[in-house]
Amino acid sequence: MSAASCLLTEDQFLCSICLDVFTDPVTLSCGHNFCQNCITRHWKSKAPYRCPNCKEMFSTRPQLKINTFIKEMSAQFRQSAQQKSSSSSERQVSKPGEVPCDICTGTKVKALKSCLVCLASYCETHLEPHLTKSGLQKHPLMDPVKNLEGRMCEKHDKLLELFCKNDQRCVCMLCSDTDHKTHDVVPLREEYEGKKAELGKTEAEIQQMIQKRRVKIEELKHSVELSDENADREIAEGVGVFSALKESVERRQAELINSIKEKQRETEKQAEGFIRELEQEISELEKRRAEVEQLSRSEDHLQLLQKFMSLNAAPPTKDWTEVRVHPPSSEGTVVRAVKQLEETISEQRKKLICEVELKRVQQYEVDVTLDPDTAHPELILSDDGKQVHDSDLRKDVPDNPERFDLCPNVLSNQSFSSGRFYYEVQVKEKTDWTLGVARELINRKGVFTLTPQNGYWTIILRNENEYKACAGLSVHLSLQSGPEKVGVFVDYEEGLVSFYDVDAAALIYSFTGCSFTEKIYPYFSPCLNKDGKNSAPLIISPVSHTE
Repeated sequence: MSAASCLLTEDQFLCSICLDVFTDPVTLSCGHNFCQNCITRHWKSKAPYRCPNCKEMFSTRPQLKINTFIKEMSAQFRQSAQQKSSSSSERQVSKPGEVPCDICTGTKVKALKSCLVCLASYCETHLEPHLTKSGLQKHPLMDPVKNLEGRMCEKHDKLLELFCKNDQRCVCMLCSDTDHKTHDVVPLREEYEGKKAELGKTEAEIQQMIQKRRVKIEELKHSVELSDENADREIAEGVGVFSALKESVERRQAELINSIKEKQRETEKQAEGFIRELEQEISELEKRRAEVEQLSRSEDHLQLLQKFMSLNAAPPTKDWTEVRVHPPSSEGTVVRAVKQLEETISEQRKKLICEVELKRVQQYEVDVTLDPDTAHPELILSDDGKQVHDSDLRKDVPDNPERFDLCPNVLSNQSFSSGRFYYEVQVKEKTDWTLGVARELINRKGVFTLTPQNGYWTIILRNENEYKACAGLSVHLSLQSGPEKVGVFVDYEEGLVSFYDVDAAALIYSFTGCSFTEKIYPYFSPCLNKDGKNSAPLIISPVSHTE
């Protein structure tokens, strides 16, 4: 038997259905052999009953009996083939996640290809017939995949190789000629390429979304860092403020105690003076009493009369009836001290609020430059557009619609139609100036009045110390000292325009409830030169954030 098996070839022991060595082979009446399970499954899906090889038809389903001779020969051949390929197959044993060979028995070897006709996956050994047999070479092979049955049309048992765009599903050739005859049907590869391109685009979009979110994460982390820094700074500022308030309270308390003690010392000093004076009078009176007592004891008539005439006059004394030492009252002192403390705390509170508010609005700093096309002909602008002053000399410039022709005014290059913005202007050494914002469609020719109704929200300085807010009816501004640098803040949506004394960190004036419906521009007027008295320029300064 061993010698005979060496003369046999693999083809003699292969089932033409599964293309593997026979398992439980059965022989049909036509003489052809098949695996019992293979021919049984074949007849379940095919009718009528016929031989898959010679196509001989059977009127009734044949009774299948295992051919023991062929089974024994197949088992010996399988064992020999497995021993022969064991050394090469050991390295290719199927791992979890890999597609195993459907033909291997026992240890499953990794499949190299899957056949779309046989609907099976083959390892290197069992793939050989598909590479050498002419009938099998026509079968389409692909990289190994699981669930090959899912690639067949359930209705026609044909390969799904087309795609219906109308129904968005994979179909076979028979489907395209029947149910999908009028539909837009294309080869799978064509639809595959299109969908792959869409997936590539989607992947790029998703990657972009991921990148944006990573950037947003970094922004949030940076915001948290800034928030931590701001929190530390505000804590330090708060500790400083409360330390100053504590020192102020302690100082007022010490002053109150010293004042009360000083009054007490004055009272004690006054009382001590009265006591010394009383003791001195008592001493003099004691001497007088002693003399009187001694003379009154004399029984010599002549001597008593003679000495009585020479007896010293009584020493002068004060009328102590109304003399009082009043305990010092501290009630007024305490009330005044508490009132002064309240005033100090109130002033410091107002100053703190202004400082905090100024720091907040300074965050909205914008870069502002002057627009020469709007400047009055007498105005001189610096090359960088940051300074302007009046020259008293009218230049020859085009009289364009944007230019102010009568008042020495100029607007900025920048306009704003939303959000918040802030800038600072140095007004040092000037006797007259006007600052604020103006609407785009203001009247720039001839004489006009600076009012919100006319599109101007401004404050002015006139004659060195007359500060006013141009709010329709001029509002006189009482300032402790004239500002050297003015900050201008605008909140477009809130309708707010505020002016600050930057150095004093104090609010000068605010326009509230403003109605902005168009672009607004920062507005500047250095006012007339006045023969050099008001020659200093207005200077747009970089913001030095208050600490």
